[in-house]
Amino acid sequence: MSILDWTYIMVGVTFTLYISIAWISMVKTTKGFYVAGGGVGPLANGMATAADWMSAASFISMAGLISFMGYTGSIYLLGWTGGYVLLALLLAPYLRKFGKFTVPDFVGDRYYSNTARFIALVCAIFVSFTYVAGQMRGVGIVFSRFLEVDVNTGVLIGMALVFLYAALGGMKGITYTQVAQYTVLIIAYLVPAVAISLKITGTPVPQLGFGGAIAEGADSGKYLLDILNQLNIDLGFAEYTKAYPEGGKSMLDVFCITMALMVGTAGLPHVIVRFYTVPNVRGARLSAGYALLFIAFLYTTAPAIASFSRYNMINTISNVPYNQAPSWFKNWEKTGLIAWVDKNHNGFINYRPGNAFSGKPEFTGETGSYGQLIVANTLSDTENELYIDRDIMVLANPEIAQLPNWVIALVAAGGLAAALSTASGLLLVISSSISHDLYYRLINRNASEKQRLLLGRIMIGVAVCIAGYFGINPPGFVAQVVAFAFGLAASSFFPVLVLGIFSKRTNREGAICGMTAGILFTIFYIVNIKFFGGTAWLLGISAEGIGTVGMLINLFVTVSVSRLTAPPPPEVQEMVEIIRYPRGAGAR
Repeated sequence: MSILDWTYIMVGVTFTLYISIAWISMVKTTKGFYVAGGGVGPLANGMATAADWMSAASFISMAGLISFMGYTGSIYLLGWTGGYVLLALLLAPYLRKFGKFTVPDFVGDRYYSNTARFIALVCAIFVSFTYVAGQMRGVGIVFSRFLEVDVNTGVLIGMALVFLYAALGGMKGITYTQVAQYTVLIIAYLVPAVAISLKITGTPVPQLGFGGAIAEGADSGKYLLDILNQLNIDLGFAEYTKAYPEGGKSMLDVFCITMALMVGTAGLPHVIVRFYTVPNVRGARLSAGYALLFIAFLYTTAPAIASFSRYNMINTISNVPYNQAPSWFKNWEKTGLIAWVDKNHNGFINYRPGNAFSGKPEFTGETGSYGQLIVANTLSDTENELYIDRDIMVLANPEIAQLPNWVIALVAAGGLAAALSTASGLLLVISSSISHDLYYRLINRNASEKQRLLLGRIMIGVAVCIAGYFGINPPGFVAQVVAFAFGLAASSFFPVLVLGIFSKRTNREGAICGMTAGILFTIFYIVNIKFFGGTAWLLGISAEGIGTVGMLINLFVTVSVSRLTAPPPPEVQEMVEIIRYPRGAGAR
């Protein structure tokens, strides 16, 4: 069967499974809608947390970034992994002990202020919208290639699906759907990794193949990473394993991006809320451990996939005549996510550093090559003739390695599972922030259960539409967009959550001023660079890393203002004591 036939089968079966689970798990109470009734077991919650955590950025984009950035791309791997450990140790058990539905709930009660609650829910909505845009973009990329539709149509299909099962089942339906999605995505990630590792290095363990020698061909007996270093040098790129190459990211920027991803993880509302779905503190600790184990399966494999895909890509298309380009190149060219301009008119694909186009190419449908149609408007001064969207590398990897069609379709289903699992969790955060924290807690305390559920489902629909718009018009690659969300979470939530647990002296005035200062600075910096063409004026720190500075500003302002104003009331300080020292592993 063809790739398209297999894709319809794989995607059809998995989508039917997800919607069936959501239908069976349909909820009629707000507790079931927001936190799955608080009755999810640690193992299931660990799998759901891993699926919620491993978004399109992890599945689709992370290995693609490492493939192009080399060593520097490990910032995403280190930041996201370290961040989850930080979350599991510093926040999860304590927030579960507090026992509220949402992060704004914690902020509002801990800092005894509806103003603090409102600022927290605005931050939660802003962070979640930024994050979910990356997921919608990932869905569009998968559909554009494997269902042979354009990216925008793919985003619309994803919007409809995620609305259906998120609105039906709420957190209960999402949780058990995510268990199924984790199973799909991890199988889809590991199967081609094992097959390609065996094909290139002779070992079925990708983590070992990553550091091993090539098994056959002209490079037989040579270490894979050594060959990648040489291939990069021959093409004019920096060594693949070089830490801080000239013209690349500085050590300070790498540190700031890694730190922003770490502390941003610990402040992500859709991950934190997962620890409210277990029955007790012990369940929160166990589910955090299970989730870390499940996450490790993918994260330790990503560097290997990145290296395999870059090795195969360079060998199959660099300096190859365009009319002899492999089928995978032609297939992906139809999506507009890979393109070629014959600048020197010799008919060969010239892959070098630099941009192939002055702007992103758009496929006209008239020929297989973009070059002859748009060359007058897109020529740049570099020698590079090849445009490659980094987000395609994991999805194209099985095709590049000439694996069977069913494996290619399986990867497509896995990519969709990763994107949709995270998108559903984020949409629920947006919904709960508006229906619970804004409407019920601040506007209408007499709202009935039915009214709150209806509003929650309506807000999921509104959120899907807004997220779809940003998925169609993203400000960067999937992982870049997600990195912005982590920076915003780092600069807004992390300091007030940690200080709210570990510092009885931190008060509402400090939290309000800190959150406001941190997120406004971070938004200003990111928007200035990404939307108004500004430069990274603060010590060369990029938009992806500025969340670290925003977090430090938040921390400084929160602590300073708290020290200059009255301490929290005695009952709030007592509440902090209770949160910080859970009495017994089974404490509720």
